[in-house]
Amino acid sequence: QVQLVESGGGLVQAGGSLRLSCATSEHYAMGWFRQAPGKEREFVAATNWNGAIRYYADSVKGRFTISKDNPRNTGYLQMDSLLPEDTAGYYCAASPLRLEAPRGVQEYDYWGQGTQVTVSS
Repeated sequence: QVQLVESGGGLVQAGGSLRLSCATSEHYAMGWFRQAPGKEREFVAATNWNGAIRYYADSVKGRFTISKDNPRNTGYLQMDSLLPEDTAGYYCAASPLRLEAPRGVQEYDYWGQGTQVTVSS
């Protein structure tokens, strides 16, 4: 069983930054998703097992950066220039499709518990 533990969420003003961390027990492909109340979970960013391939949702491209530090068994989502519409629960996920950077919810087998990000205007 792959364990994923997120941290780093919180309350920030619009224009600010946060860095989310995801501690993991396996060097799998990693994705970040978010879910706002009343909405479906949506793709944010994904990377393959070594961080060489990265994909971003159009809504966060140029503002968010996904990365992995395999020696530390940790993945990160650096979020800059945050907007109120970025407010959501953020979830990291791991996929055994190590060579890819999957963008679909159904492609991930393991999920963290989520961390809340709230951006005030």
